[in-house]
Amino acid sequence: MHIAEGFLPPAHAIAWGVASAPFVVHGVRSLSREVRENPESTLLLGASGAFTFVLSALKIPSVTGSCSHPTGTGLGAILFRPPIMAVLGTITLLFQALLLAHGGLTTLGANVFSMAIVGPCAGYAVFRLLRRYGVPLMVAVFFGAFVADLSTYCVTSVQLALAFPDPSSGFPGALGKFGSIFAVTQIPLAVSEGLLTVLVMRLLVQSSKGDLTRLGVFLTRKQARTEKAETEAVAR
Repeated sequence: MHIAEGFLPPAHAIAWGVASAPFVVHGVRSLSREVRENPESTLLLGASGAFTFVLSALKIPSVTGSCSHPTGTGLGAILFRPPIMAVLGTITLLFQALLLAHGGLTTLGANVFSMAIVGPCAGYAVFRLLRRYGVPLMVAVFFGAFVADLSTYCVTSVQLALAFPDPSSGFPGALGKFGSIFAVTQIPLAVSEGLLTVLVMRLLVQSSKGDLTRLGVFLTRKQARTEKAETEAVAR
């Protein structure tokens, strides 16, 4: 998923940076509000960021000769929603670029867009959709983490296909080539990340049930709306 330093044409690198910036700025505001209103969330925020950093730093050789790794963004997206995960993911990618030579500064915008923005949004959407229809919590967590991981690599494939279209078949041919290298071979890792995220969530249910309740993790969307309406009615 980490597109290497200098790999993208300058125009593409700038465009992805511009596209990512509004999401990160919005995420900073959401993160500041969360810490200000709920300072007890800082430990769980740190744990979510650490989970993303550790998983996305793993480099596992794939059958196609490239390297793949989990992303770890599904957990934070489920707990704190995608805007905050955009900030945690950006910090993770920045530190990895500076300290581990994973990705790069010129490609930071593209990597942020795929891993810290699209991945969390897709994973959270799937999680909430499943919970809306009464799917058990841990099943929804698995598919949320699975989709967050896999969608990241799908977007990376699109980014590379746009930057390097096939000489004969153009963008579709390049997308098929990059997709087979990154997206298809990522499926086993996405399954593994989903299972690991379920394990971590089970531990959090045991140790931080109060925080998860406050964050609305246990609620279906309908229940969350009802609770919000009741809270606003009491406030009035």
